[in-house]
Order: sequence, then C-alpha cells, then structure tokens
Amino acid sequence: MSIICGFPILEGVYCLACARWLWKKCLYSAGNESEHWGLATAEEFEPVPRLCRLILSVYEDDLHNPIWAPPGGYGIDPDNVILRKDYEETQGHAPPYLIYLDHANADIVLAIRGLNLAKESDYAVLLDNKLGQTKFDGGYVHNGLLKAAKWVFDEECEFLKELLDRYPSYTLTFAGHSLGAGVVALLVMIAVQNRGKLGNIERKQIRCYAIAPARCMSLNLAVRYANIINSIVLQDDFLPRTTTALEDVFTSLFW
Repeated sequence: MSIICGFPILEGVYCLACARWLWKKCLYSAGNESEHWGLATAEEFEPVPRLCRLILSVYEDDLHNPIWAPPGGYGIDPDNVILRKDYEETQGHAPPYLIYLDHANADIVLAIRGLNLAKESDYAVLLDNKLGQTKFDGGYVHNGLLKAAKWVFDEECEFLKELLDRYPSYTLTFAGHSLGAGVVALLVMIAVQNRGKLGNIERKQIRCYAIAPARCMSLNLAVRYANIINSIVLQDDFLPRTTTALEDVFTSLFW
C-alpha cells in the first residue's frame, strides 16, 4: 500500500523538477555562460573597435561618400577595399561582404555585415537549421550558416591565396556582426581545415572576430577553436548606472 501511494508523490516531485528546469531555461541568458570569465586585456581588445568600424563600412554603398559613418569615420582607406560583393552578387547565399587590405596592421580582413531585416535571403540562411542536423569536425554546427560560410570560402579562397602570396607576413582575419558573425565563425574553421587552399598559411596567422554572433556550433568546437575565434558580446546587468567606456565604444559603433 505504501508503494502504491508513493507514485503520486514521485510524480509530483518529477513535475516540480520539470517546472523548475523550464523556469530556469526561460530566465537563462547568454550572460550566464560568461559571468565568471576574466576580463580581456587591452592588447586583446585593441583590434575590436577597428574591426567593428570595418564591418559597419560594408553597409555603405559608396565608401568615398559615406552616409552612415560613425563619429570619426570608418578609419579606413576606401582605396584599400579591394573586393566588395552585395546581395545581387552573393545571390542570397551569404550577406554582403568586403575584403580590405589593412597595411597599417599587416592584416587581410574579410568582413561580413549583419542581418538585413528587409532581406528574405538572410532569414532563409538563419532559419535553415535543425538541432543536431549538421556534423562538422566532430561537433555540430548551424546548417544554413555553414552553407553560407562554404559558399564564401569557395568564392574567395583563390583570391585570398593570391593576397597571402603577395603579403606572406600578413594575418588573415575574418570579422562579422550578428548573422555575419555566425558566418565568419564557421568560415574560419573551414579556412583552418583547408589551409592548403590558402597557400599553407600557418594556423597562428588566422583569426576571427565575431561581434554579437548567433549560436552556431556545439561547445566542443567552441572550445577547440577558442584560440582563433574571438566572440565579442556586449553584456549589461540592466542596473541604472552610467555607461562604461566599453559601452560607449559599442554605442558609437553600432547605434
């Protein structure tokens, strides 16, 4: 009799546990994952504002006559933008992007813009996914973002190889914001696995800066590529206070 009566109690405990789990998931935010991480050093953060401005420049139709430039401008030489592809040229396979020769920092940068709320093709890339659908290098990745990354790599790997042959001491940087950040995060992994197509560039010369990226890979991949992929996310505890210098940088760059 005591065993029979115990079933409703167990069911109740199980339901309470499920309810608690669901409540925690509803309140969960990305900040929970990084709340105990250490602060980036000034040296580590140094490229971020520069690359943010370069990503923003992808939104311009004419960099010689910019419309949306942040205070102080984009900080780039428009003549060193050696390749640009808009939505018509990417045919919806990926967001627009550019390749910039940053001679001042000995860097070749491929920068991809973020989600365009008016472009159906961007939503098609983002929504093309099913959890556990696509395997990559021992982990799982976002299917649509991987296809976009593969398309960009196939389109530009030969051109990037030519640039690296011309400037062998330069680093190769992939940078993107939002949807573009998800694309470059997977693009840099493809590049690392296909360094032969880039003239056998050393792994340490390749890096990625993903600004506010979409979740696009399983934890094991994130850990394995942590020395290459830099994920930058602006966090706020929503307490009333003045903005920090870091927040002012992002405010001036993105809003």
